[in-house]
Amino acid sequence: MHFDFDRCQFADLEHNADAPALRDASRVLDWAGLQLAVEAWQLRASAAGIMPGTALVISGHKQIEFVVAMLGCLRLGVTYVPLDSINPPQRLQRIIELVGAGHYYDAATDRFEAGVAQATPLAEADLAYIMFTSGSTGDPKGVQIGRDSVALFAGWIRDCLGLGARPTFMNQMLFSFDFSLFDLCGALALGGQCVLCPREVIAAPLDFVGYLADSQVQVWASTPSFVRQQLLNDEFDAAHLPHLQVFVFGAESLTPTLANQLWARFPKARIINSYGPTEATCSTTWIEILPPLDAGTQPLSIGRAKPYAELFLVDGELCIAGDHVMRGYLNRPDLSAGVLFEHNGKRAYRSGDLAEIDEHGRVFFHGRRDDQIKLHGYRIELGEVDAGLASLPGVSAAATVALRRPDGTLVRMIGFVETLELPAATLGPLPTALADWKQHLASRLPAYMIPSELLACGRFPGTLSDKVDRKRLAALYQETRLKRPKETQ
Repeated sequence: MHFDFDRCQFADLEHNADAPALRDASRVLDWAGLQLAVEAWQLRASAAGIMPGTALVISGHKQIEFVVAMLGCLRLGVTYVPLDSINPPQRLQRIIELVGAGHYYDAATDRFEAGVAQATPLAEADLAYIMFTSGSTGDPKGVQIGRDSVALFAGWIRDCLGLGARPTFMNQMLFSFDFSLFDLCGALALGGQCVLCPREVIAAPLDFVGYLADSQVQVWASTPSFVRQQLLNDEFDAAHLPHLQVFVFGAESLTPTLANQLWARFPKARIINSYGPTEATCSTTWIEILPPLDAGTQPLSIGRAKPYAELFLVDGELCIAGDHVMRGYLNRPDLSAGVLFEHNGKRAYRSGDLAEIDEHGRVFFHGRRDDQIKLHGYRIELGEVDAGLASLPGVSAAATVALRRPDGTLVRMIGFVETLELPAATLGPLPTALADWKQHLASRLPAYMIPSELLACGRFPGTLSDKVDRKRLAALYQETRLKRPKETQ
């Protein structure tokens, strides 16, 4: 059995119905059981009044029920909106309002809960999902992805990557992070198994390796940062994970150093590098990285265009065209008009990423045009973090910077709040009123968007265009850190 994303139906029903399809921390569901669970969920959703052409917010973490609800929505013609339970209730409520969802589904309790008083039909037809990303205005923005786009994505995994028959995929990325669809679409389209890895399992490295080994995981997809964390565990190697054959990376830059470290642990592993914004259905390029790699090779290519994608540069900015490009931002024609256009009869998207394309069609990433970052795999608009900091008691202005390693990879975010109690462009301790700033911020932002430190600053340094000079703030922070040891001696 497998799930046919072109028709959004279970197919090949007479084969391997008793093979495992989904696993979470509490149980395993085979393919026949998955089909029955999805059909039962559909009946409950319809009885609850959830109608095709509307949106349903799905909240939860790594429960089988979450995936059942996603597939149920695809079969019903309902647009699903995934949101991990790591998000505070305020963000859940705001997204329910933005999509006009009459209900939301809590996967942890397996219950439908009330949303807005009257569900709002979506203006765009045949949407598979709406994925919310960080918004520069402080409000999240919804990326609308069509059902045909998801079918193209699943077909690429099935037809191009050579993963074999019925492979087992690890799934650890949040469902509200579009890269998590790689594992789901791959496992379901190929009739394999998707192993859902919750936070509590990942937090115990030995248990995590044991969980993957017991599941016989073959395909690993994650950010490079997540693999760096696992390399601290000596048991993360081919001896303890003999079935693990393929690593797929995205959302961050992969370095030769990390690839070589991985091959030292898994000498026979394939490493695939990929790239693609949420607006282009998870990924739009891919390339297999081959050993050996010179540690000085920078940067690695992020791949060539997929069969259904066209890539080109406009003033150094990477543009993406094809049927996998989003249908625009939900209820934001102003934002859509700024990044979408038509190219050769297809939707095209200005990515905001600076790149070059060589004579072999290989793409090389050279950073962002704006202040959007990807930290530990999460796409974050610094403007949204700024807005959260500015909501703290007594704060009138705030700014956030991202610190980088020498190789360009992001390490963490540092927040700054402006105060008149310090000289201009000078850093100092926080006012007493901000002693509980992390707790205050946690009610507004998910944990991955909260800076690791918050400092007070006299009047912010500015650029010639009267914007906050984030580079200067980062330099001030580094200068302050260098002075600390001398002052304490």
